[in-house]
Amino acid sequence: MSDGIGEQGKMIKTILFDVDGVFLSEERYFDASALTVRELLLSDHYLGLGRAHEFKTRYSDREIAGIRANIFLNDDVLNFMKSRGMNANWDMIYVTFSVQLIHLTAQLPEDAREEAKKWFQKPIDRASLDQFRTLFRKYPVQPDFSQFMTDFADTEVTRQGIILYLNQIAGKRLGLETDIFRPKSALWHIGEHASQEWYIGDDHVLAATGMPSVQTGKEGFMNEERTLADPARIRRLFSRLSDSGVKIGIATGRPHLETFRPFGYLHWLELLDENHIATADDVLMAEKKYDAAPLAKPHPFTYLLARYGKDSDVKALTVRKPEKLADGKETLIVGDSLADLFCARQLGCRFAGVLTGLSGQKAKPELEAHGADYILDSIADMEDLVFEKLNK
Repeated sequence: MSDGIGEQGKMIKTILFDVDGVFLSEERYFDASALTVRELLLSDHYLGLGRAHEFKTRYSDREIAGIRANIFLNDDVLNFMKSRGMNANWDMIYVTFSVQLIHLTAQLPEDAREEAKKWFQKPIDRASLDQFRTLFRKYPVQPDFSQFMTDFADTEVTRQGIILYLNQIAGKRLGLETDIFRPKSALWHIGEHASQEWYIGDDHVLAATGMPSVQTGKEGFMNEERTLADPARIRRLFSRLSDSGVKIGIATGRPHLETFRPFGYLHWLELLDENHIATADDVLMAEKKYDAAPLAKPHPFTYLLARYGKDSDVKALTVRKPEKLADGKETLIVGDSLADLFCARQLGCRFAGVLTGLSGQKAKPELEAHGADYILDSIADMEDLVFEKLNK
């Protein structure tokens, strides 16, 4: 066993992997995100804009593709947010739906609009959605998904600033001052839970979230994950890295269940140290325990937790502006997005960008422009990078 993989005297001793867009396809997450936005708009449990036949809990792949193309403008909306460093699907759902909520309110007659504007002065929760639904049923309003690109056309905001900018959009469209649009707000959590229903299905929602399904009848996408390389080849990669003395960490925005279940039936979990698998549940737990939100990517907390382990001094990893690691060049972060690259840069680590995320090959110029150290067509190329190129 060696002590790592070398490059010009710099040893790679730790490799930290993202999951979505690297090992597992993001497509079903984005499908679930589109279905969630549609549900929040159409279902009687939320804004209730749809007629009886317009909302259901089971769709064909063709129907899902059409819904996603409509809501996310053939993925232009998703690509915009990813390019601005927003990596979490729940954030994307929240921003997309909130733009529509503001747009729908702006369509109301003046008297009704003035009434609705009061509901933008306090956090929007389920009771607020009931009030909006009453008005929207009384007056004809229509979603317009092209409004998203219009509203963000004149700003350079990035990351969590995209969420905060919703307050300015509300100001411009409705003529009011508000600060209710924030990360992890009550409305954010409503979208998060609906999304969980779509992804993990009725059988797991209560155990995973502590809350039952609001809208039952969803089977969940989680049990049929699509891998981005042969699962056996990924198992071999993990085995070879471990045998070479390289420490492996997993840093994902997925919740625990959505990570451990597929890693289990794909037979990857048995090759990893669970103490070094950091998920969204670990992020939420740390945010709550240490009052440190937001810690999701592009904050590097998830990568730090994967590196040091969940039995380390977690509080010390929650600082607002982490310092670069003294041995950062000995750590390689592997991800598909700018959010992952930003994490690597904050920590002084090397970064390998994988072109199997949402943008595919189109992400290459962007990753190059931001200084990615290595760019791979697929995680299947990882063995060649580690055991051939970095070993020379």
